Amino acid sequence: MNRPGPVIRLLVVDDHPVVRDGLSSMFAREPEFAVVGEATGGNEAVRLAGTLRPDVILMDLRMPGGDGVSAIRELVARGGGAHVLVLTTYDTDSHVLPAIEAGATGYLLKDAPRDELLRAVRATARGEAVLAPSAAALLMSRVRSPAPGPLSERELDVLRLVAAGATNREAAAQLFITEATVKSHLLNIYGKLGVGDRAAAVTEAFHRRLLVPRTDAR
Repeated sequence: MNRPGPVIRLLVVDDHPVVRDGLSSMFAREPEFAVVGEATGGNEAVRLAGTLRPDVILMDLRMPGGDGVSAIRELVARGGGAHVLVLTTYDTDSHVLPAIEAGATGYLLKDAPRDELLRAVRATARGEAVLAPSAAALLMSRVRSPAPGPLSERELDVLRLVAAGATNREAAAQLFITEATVKSHLLNIYGKLGVGDRAAAVTEAFHRRLLVPRTDAR
C-alpha cells in the first residue's frame, strides 16, 4: 500500500480577495496541498513566511502592500527555504526578468489551466524551474540576443536630468537637442536597464550606482 507523500504547504499572496479565495479553495480540494496562510502584499508575505514556513509561495507582482519582486529578493536573502512561484497577469520583460533575477523559481500566468497550476506547484516545491510559455520565450530571446551595452554619456545626461525632475521638454532645452531625441534616449535607457518607465529607470540607475545622490554643500 502506497503511503501518501508529504503535504506541500502553500502561502498565497495576492491583493485581490477573490483570487486568494479561489486559489485557496482549489488547493483545499487536493489532499497533497495545505494553504497555511494568505497575504495581501509582499511585506506581509515576507513576515508570514518567517512564521508559517511554507514550501511554496504563490506570489503576485503588483500589489499596494509591497511589490512581489522586492518580496522575492527579501525572501531569498533571508534563506527560509520556500520556493516562489510567481502567479500574475503580466508577461513583459519588465516583469519576468526582474522576478527571475530576484530569485523566483517559476513564473506562471493567472490564466493557466488548473491542472497546469497544480503541476507547477508540485515542480516548484521540488525546486524545479517552471515557466509560462511566453515567459520562457522571452528569456530565450534575451539569452540569444547580445547583452545591452552600457549607457552612453548622453543617455546618462538625460537620466541625470530626469532624476532631477526635468520633463522631456526641459531636458531637451538643457541639452540642446529635440524632445523627440530625448524620448529616443529614454527608450534606449529603458531597454538597457530592463525597466518600463522613468521612475523605474531612475531607481535602477541608483541601484547600479550609475547615478549618485546629490549632497547639498554647506
